[in-house]
Amino acid sequence: MYIWDTIGSDYLISRGILPEPNLNEIFKKMSIVQAAEYYQKVYGLTDNVEGIVDGVNNMIEHLYANVVKLKPGIPELLCKMHGKCIKMCVATATDRYMVEAALKSNGIDKYFCGILTCTEVASGKDSPEIFEKALKLLGTSKEDTLIFEDALHAIETAKNAGFKVAGVYDKSSDNETDKIKELCDEYITAYKEWSDKRL
Repeated sequence: MYIWDTIGSDYLISRGILPEPNLNEIFKKMSIVQAAEYYQKVYGLTDNVEGIVDGVNNMIEHLYANVVKLKPGIPELLCKMHGKCIKMCVATATDRYMVEAALKSNGIDKYFCGILTCTEVASGKDSPEIFEKALKLLGTSKEDTLIFEDALHAIETAKNAGFKVAGVYDKSSDNETDKIKELCDEYITAYKEWSDKRL
């Protein structure tokens, strides 16, 4: 998540444009396509949406391919879930090629039956569509499906759509932790601790 903390402002600065102070907070709830449309509308960028998206992705793609590492306990958790034949997929606001690069470089791509991106679904996580499509991909019921999510707006969307949600701690959501705990069916700060209890 830290990669996205300042990328919205960084992109504008790289274009010689001064961003508004709370821009990165505004972008938290948007897909990258929605952010590109915001750049056009609010900052008057004349590039097409695809060009803006490519520009942002070009600034961070090497991080996904070479730098991003797994949180502690994730390899063991995924291995355990896979061993119990629990189907898993990825639903993300990040574009596919970067997600695939991160999963592959960390050796966990084999655990997921598919990837859904907000760009491909054509809606951000302020809409339940990506979660509904993930459910269809998994072929499971809402009652038997658990969404792992660290972003408050996405948690609110999923809960409003009737999903069970495990809130995941991330430093980027420190100021929203209490609200996340309140909304979620369970809350995870340590994956090993959680998997030892649940699996």
